Amino acid sequence: MEKEDFMRYALSLAKLSAEENEVPIGAVVVCDGKIVGEGRNRRETVKNALHHAEIEAIDNACKNLGGWRLWKCDLYVTLEPCPMCAGAIINSRIKNVYFGAFDMKNGAVVSKARLFDTDFTHKPNFEGGVLESECSVILTDFFKQLRKSKE
Repeated sequence: MEKEDFMRYALSLAKLSAEENEVPIGAVVVCDGKIVGEGRNRRETVKNALHHAEIEAIDNACKNLGGWRLWKCDLYVTLEPCPMCAGAIINSRIKNVYFGAFDMKNGAVVSKARLFDTDFTHKPNFEGGVLESECSVILTDFFKQLRKSKE
């Protein structure tokens, strides 16, 4: 599978979140070409600030692989990781991060902060803008609908 295929799968998870009135963000962890963890935004449903897509996907991958070091894994996420998720990515030793839309308000990879460029124990490689348009549209549409429903 190509990186766009993994991002499309992450987008399908984001759509599930949108259907539950959650901010539509999806993530998958891939190891040796196979999805070993997946997650989606569920903060409202679970009533917990930690339930970001990346955190769920990392947790799922750790359980499936039997360890916390994900050094052979890649993460695909529809939105640029926030500071909390960037920290989890660094601490889990994920090798490569591919994200779709850039997050000008909270992005901690390139937009607001550059945590992956900081001199931590581990520095993930990253690429932003994978299926950027599709990843941006789902977020834009969600927030338009949300504003409309509050009128």
